[in-house]
Amino acid sequence: MLKTRCKLRVFVATNSPCLPSRPPVHHPPRCCFWPHALPPSRDMATSSELRSPVLPRGRPGHAVAVALTLLLLAAVASSTAAAAADVVELTLLTGAHEKGAACLDGSPPGYHLQRGFGSGEHSWLVYLEGGAWCDTIESCSRRKMGVYGSSKFMKAAEFNGILSNDQQVNSDFYNWNKVAIRYCDGASFSGDAEAQDKDGSTLHFRGLRIWEAVVDELMEKGLATAKQAILSGCSAGGLAALLHCDDFHARFPKEVSAKCLPDAGFFLDVEDLSGERHVWSVFNGTVHLQNVREVLPKDCLAKKDRTECFFSAELVKSIIAPTFILNSAYDSWQIRNALAPDGSFPGQSWSGCKTDIRNCSSTQIQVLNGFRNKFVNDIEVVKEKKNWGLFIDSCFTHCQTPFNISWSSQASPVLGNKTVAEAVGDWYFERSYEVKKIDCEYPCNPTCSSQLPT
Repeated sequence: MLKTRCKLRVFVATNSPCLPSRPPVHHPPRCCFWPHALPPSRDMATSSELRSPVLPRGRPGHAVAVALTLLLLAAVASSTAAAAADVVELTLLTGAHEKGAACLDGSPPGYHLQRGFGSGEHSWLVYLEGGAWCDTIESCSRRKMGVYGSSKFMKAAEFNGILSNDQQVNSDFYNWNKVAIRYCDGASFSGDAEAQDKDGSTLHFRGLRIWEAVVDELMEKGLATAKQAILSGCSAGGLAALLHCDDFHARFPKEVSAKCLPDAGFFLDVEDLSGERHVWSVFNGTVHLQNVREVLPKDCLAKKDRTECFFSAELVKSIIAPTFILNSAYDSWQIRNALAPDGSFPGQSWSGCKTDIRNCSSTQIQVLNGFRNKFVNDIEVVKEKKNWGLFIDSCFTHCQTPFNISWSSQASPVLGNKTVAEAVGDWYFERSYEVKKIDCEYPCNPTCSSQLPT
């Protein structure tokens, strides 16, 4: 294992004060594991936003152009010299109409399936795509005109990181059956309702039915006989992995090692710089518009409203299945969109900081540390959960599983002398007694590279 790790850790140049000086390497452009180009949308503009979603209802003057530039740079930087990405064709759900499973526009949902081989023939990784939420008729109407609301725009996808079939990149899971389920409902695969769009057409809020129908179809294609299984996802897909974790786990006999790996799915209910609860507002609209109810923990609903129960801090209290929480305590998406959204601060005072943490003043770092401290407090309950894992780094990044550079490269964050991939593998296969690591405050970790996707 150590020999393989040393071979794949290529050097990445960076100007980060947190990373030791390294010789440069040139990376070819890539776009993670999703289509190369998506149609323009006011809500979701590029495929990279699956890891860094843009809230569907932002403040006036939201810097979309800046976000697109950053996402493009992240996609380019996330390539490694280890291997080219695998391109996996789209499969549309069979009998979707009869099953009531539909994207926002009524088109059938889809997924990408890459068959396992060798020792991984009976092992499965199910990965839920991310891409924010839509919480109003207007935002969902815009969303249905693009890849996050219609399978009409979906293309073949690239598999990287935890989805890669290259052993040097993904030594523990490279030969597993791997599935990426596309996200086209706008409520983290959890809603069940309909509404009338302004043009008279129907908006289908059927995320829960998409989840159930696609997983049922995968069970027929071999998932039912799995000996090992992981449910994962990134961002809004990471939240979905938490929402469906116990349902996924319950589909298998007790002897099957079925576990969950939410990546960047731990969203905080925080006030922004102006005192508004921006993410709470979006979650509240989403939960009520799309009738999110069935997937929420009953013990939470007995004491709190549905919106509060949609937050990760409440979900983890009720989950029984073994789960590994992978997240940055300085989550770049949440800092940009939850803590310091455009309009929550005067002028350009936070524009540089929210784009690149290296631009933050000492005063701003104190604010970010406050965000980090709330994150650590909210995650405290996980420390006592048996068979759970934690990898909470202090790097300015968002999703870490779908990128080669974050998952297992020279620039991968390291905690306890383990990369992300090594920590996840040690936890899943129980190679280590305890895999629960929470990083110290920024900028203490010298492995936090400025090349990580944000």
